Amino acid sequence: MAVIFADTTSSIPTEEAKQLGIEFLPQIIVFGDDTYRDDYEMDSTTFINRLKTEKDLPKTAAPPPALYGPLFEKHLNAGNTIIVLTPSQKVSGTFRSAEVAAQDFASDKIHVIDTQSIGASLASIVKSANDWCKAELEDQEIIQNVENLISREQNLFVVDTLEYLHKGGRIGGAKMLVGSLLQVKPILSLRKGQVEPVESQRTKKKALSRLKELVLENCPTDASSKLAIQHGGALEDAQMLAKDFEQTLNIPHVPIYHLPPAFLVHAGPGVMGVSYFIKD
Repeated sequence: MAVIFADTTSSIPTEEAKQLGIEFLPQIIVFGDDTYRDDYEMDSTTFINRLKTEKDLPKTAAPPPALYGPLFEKHLNAGNTIIVLTPSQKVSGTFRSAEVAAQDFASDKIHVIDTQSIGASLASIVKSANDWCKAELEDQEIIQNVENLISREQNLFVVDTLEYLHKGGRIGGAKMLVGSLLQVKPILSLRKGQVEPVESQRTKKKALSRLKELVLENCPTDASSKLAIQHGGALEDAQMLAKDFEQTLNIPHVPIYHLPPAFLVHAGPGVMGVSYFIKD
């Protein structure tokens, strides 16, 4: 049997991951001398409120190898195959941490996969892989299906400011926009695991309108799109966006994910995003 490992950068609520049988690890949030796990010790709302009052940008750390070790041992002893689905290693150290932990076991039953993603698209990959595990697909078929999803994922974001990405060193190709007018609202994408600029609009309203247009250009009009909305303290906008897509694309339900603290450290409050998968 294959077991899926994921972490909070997928935006899946901790209790939901537990109910689904996913082995779920936290990112570590560091405010000065204080550290918090972002699964049980700090939620997104608490984080945003504190972020707005802190002078210095908090830091993040991937789940340490020591958290993976005992879980790897448990499942290997049970005869299970382990598939670890990590956020992009270009924006997170999680892939490296899981790889270091796997080296202690030297087992061909541990597979660590860089999804080149984060947030809602990672959630879709994780949940799909978990479904394939429950359907008892062969290990290699699950891995191939995951790699197919990775090749088709689309991630678009509108951020209120590039300040957090710039300070946190995760700005990637969007660094060319730093120094632009403060009122410009950039639309960004995650391409091959790295933040890249798409275009900019003068207001957030125009940016969200343009975001919808970009999605509609190539988003499939059925459940295969796995379309999802993600936000950082912008629930009302997220709900409006989800409703628009449900009507426009005739999709019964578009899930909404509240982005985790480890994501918001770099994207900042107010971020809005859409993830989906184009046709194979």
